[in-house]
Amino acid sequence: MNKKIIIALAVLVLVAMACSTTTTTPTTVPVTNPTSVPNANPTSGSTSGNILYQDNFRDPNSGWDQTTGADGTTDYQNGGYRINVITPNVSLWANPSKNFQSDVSIEVDATKTAGPDDNAFGVICRYQDTKNFYKFYITSDGYAGISKEENGNSTVISSPDGKIQPVDGINQGVATNHIRADCVGSILTLYAYGTQIATATDTSFTGGDVGLIARTYDTGGTDILFTNFVVSKP
Repeated sequence: MNKKIIIALAVLVLVAMACSTTTTTPTTVPVTNPTSVPNANPTSGSTSGNILYQDNFRDPNSGWDQTTGADGTTDYQNGGYRINVITPNVSLWANPSKNFQSDVSIEVDATKTAGPDDNAFGVICRYQDTKNFYKFYITSDGYAGISKEENGNSTVISSPDGKIQPVDGINQGVATNHIRADCVGSILTLYAYGTQIATATDTSFTGGDVGLIARTYDTGGTDILFTNFVVSKP
């Protein structure tokens, strides 16, 4: 057979094979925006496998304190847990009646809805009783600190001068802040949106309940709504 004919046939075979090849277009899977999911928190350090306890406060029978008195209210309200302190220089707190004897990381979203910026609010860890526990505070005017309540006496242990300190990274005024407190061994650390804003070392308490807290100063009156409470392994 003529060489030119053989070459021509080979070319035709190759062209036919190329035309019969099907190209598959990869299927695009839509990515869900985490902020569109109720209670999703992209700043959280927790993963589902590490969660020890959580509460979105939608069930008023989930175990938290429900009290109203002359100094204010601690109760489930408005899709969260509300601590409303109306008396100057008073702290109110609440606990879910749990007992964590291991290290914990506590996270919550806290929104100041009313009152002066001269306030303090945050979370509790290693709660023994009403007179012994650790408090992790931020304020609506940009301060933060870690306090120890021991035998009914409160001391700021996160700074040498015994005072909470001005820090960057806190949303001030009527605003929401994501708070995280790590209680790991003797190291206590406070974060706002993942940024460390206070730390302390103390060995007085090694385990106990967790909780939420808010307090007033001389100006009095603060109203804090907490949502998305999570306790996890650090």
